[in-house]
Amino acid sequence: MSGYFDHIDPIKFEGPDSDNALAFKYYDADKKVLGKTIEEHLRVAVCYWHNFCWDGHDIFGAGTFGRPWNAGLNDQAAAEEKLDAAFDFFEKLGQPFFCFHDTDVMAAAETPKEHVENFAAIVDKIEAKMSDAKTKLLWGTANMFSHPRYMAGASTNPNPDVVEFSALQVKHCLEATHRLGGAGYVLWGGREGYDTILNTDVGQEMEQLGRFITMVVEHKYKIGFKGDIWIEPKPHEPTKHQYDRDVATVYGFLKTYGLENEVGVNIEPNHATLAGHNFEHEVEIANAFGIFGSIDFNRGDPQNGWDTDQFPNDLRENTMALYYILKGGGFKNGGANFDAKVRRQSKDPEDLFHAHIGSMDLLARALMNAAELIESEKLSGFVDQRYAGWKTGLGAKMLQGKTNLDEMATAAVEKNVSPVPISGRQEYLENVVTNFTK
Repeated sequence: MSGYFDHIDPIKFEGPDSDNALAFKYYDADKKVLGKTIEEHLRVAVCYWHNFCWDGHDIFGAGTFGRPWNAGLNDQAAAEEKLDAAFDFFEKLGQPFFCFHDTDVMAAAETPKEHVENFAAIVDKIEAKMSDAKTKLLWGTANMFSHPRYMAGASTNPNPDVVEFSALQVKHCLEATHRLGGAGYVLWGGREGYDTILNTDVGQEMEQLGRFITMVVEHKYKIGFKGDIWIEPKPHEPTKHQYDRDVATVYGFLKTYGLENEVGVNIEPNHATLAGHNFEHEVEIANAFGIFGSIDFNRGDPQNGWDTDQFPNDLRENTMALYYILKGGGFKNGGANFDAKVRRQSKDPEDLFHAHIGSMDLLARALMNAAELIESEKLSGFVDQRYAGWKTGLGAKMLQGKTNLDEMATAAVEKNVSPVPISGRQEYLENVVTNFTK
């Protein structure tokens, strides 16, 4: 036990009428929605990096949080103190999962041997913690963007020695994720892109990236990992142009390298908005291509073109995201990871709880809204009717590959009728969503 959260009682569900700021109002883990509990639907995960690694610093000032495990050198003792605090937090909050980068949990390392040794030492400790805890591992990932060696990328780096180091990190983190029972493994590029095309061979880097991810998939099968592999799309920041810009771009890349049936996506809404999309667009594109995996729930600031990683608070946005997630079959191995951090001035231990309680309540409300919307069939019924013409006739033949331009053109001439536009009823449908958002 770290003692850092001793003054906070375990968070319980007390209902919407409760005045207790440290209690759930809507997140009733055992409540059934569409045949599953809220906990089973959402599979909520706490991220290790923002909550236990970030000390509140920004580019203009030092850390503000004063977390004791961030006070000195990042050695094994500090890593274990941070681990104690993390599992204390997990126990108090009661969420079912957590996520981590390798460098989040381990003592600092410079050489490959030191990295392997330090990571192995902390994985032993994590495994021991998990044996006595409810919290399981949703997914692991390797941090291949923070260290200066990765300033020009990881698997796309022009220096093969850097790619070797990134291969070492992924190998050991994937194996640790497997050992700890993780449901998935995320490949977040971070700097897999370029700042200027003047010094970049894009074709070379894409070949490196394609082969690297193929090797990851090969290693997954070699070690018997049953979880999923996911890429996290992001358009830019820190690099000017990233190769994993959005879900559609990732799918095109996966298709090119024959990985579309092996790798899915871990979607972050703040990345979606930076790419010029909304949250539900990215979810539905992933559903359409069959690569939906997991979500890093957060939000950005509309006045700031940066990945601000704020906790979600938009009920309508998340209702629609959960609607399309449920329509696509819901989470399987993935879940709702809060890739979000409290604001720099929110420095007290309680603030970590307020952020997660509010977000878990928000997603529970959004889930219930989405379920009611699905059961009403108001949206799905309208969409089905709008596309009903494709069920029969030449529409059906076209989708089945049983017609051609000549036959369709001849049919148009024989009918000799200009098609009458039919209203898309956007405002009506927006009102439907509004009426189900509560």
